[in-house]
Amino acid sequence: MNEPTGIASPEALQAARDAIVLATLNHVTFDGWSRRSLAAGTEEAGFGPEVADRAFPGGVPDLLEAFSDLADREMLAEMERRGVAEMRVRDRIATGVRARLEWLAPHREAVRRSLSYLSLPLNLGLAARLTYSTVNAIWYAAGDESADFNFYTKRGLLAPVYSTTVLYWLADEGDEEGDFPETWAYLDRRLADVLKIPGYQAKLKKRLSGLDPRRMRAARRRRFHPAS
Repeated sequence: MNEPTGIASPEALQAARDAIVLATLNHVTFDGWSRRSLAAGTEEAGFGPEVADRAFPGGVPDLLEAFSDLADREMLAEMERRGVAEMRVRDRIATGVRARLEWLAPHREAVRRSLSYLSLPLNLGLAARLTYSTVNAIWYAAGDESADFNFYTKRGLLAPVYSTTVLYWLADEGDEEGDFPETWAYLDRRLADVLKIPGYQAKLKKRLSGLDPRRMRAARRRRFHPAS
């Protein structure tokens, strides 16, 4: 079993956190987002309970937040690999949403369980925070630098698009190749509807025309990490 002394640095703690999250996902399928799943995932990842206490001091909510953070970081890395700087505005955003869901595809049941957990009244604040974090990461990686009311407008418009796309994706059985073309078509329709708002698309094109690919790397570095 890995020793606690092996995670002295923030980087090592983050690596342990990611490993525990990934190991926990299979247990979430059966035991939900629970301390039991966390304990099983921690053991499977080769760590003791003291490491889990350091990695997730808030327990299950921190575990779920770490799962979302990991998905966001993987999404941002994929956006950079796909060269979103060369894409039109709508495609940059669609690429972000799609990249995140494609990474989550092997863990659909864990995502489904997370929605049940986050729908509880006590967890609605966490649900809102995680959704905001994701759509904010997408907009930032897409080149948004707005600091006025548009900052909130863009995120407010994308949040329901992202949320409903997740629900559609969970109900989508996919095709024979394991892809989800119906979900991607739904996402494109929703984004097209949002961008029909008068003047909105033109403003976005103007603001995002000078996207620097280094912004994706900066966005990944700015992701949330619980204190060590």
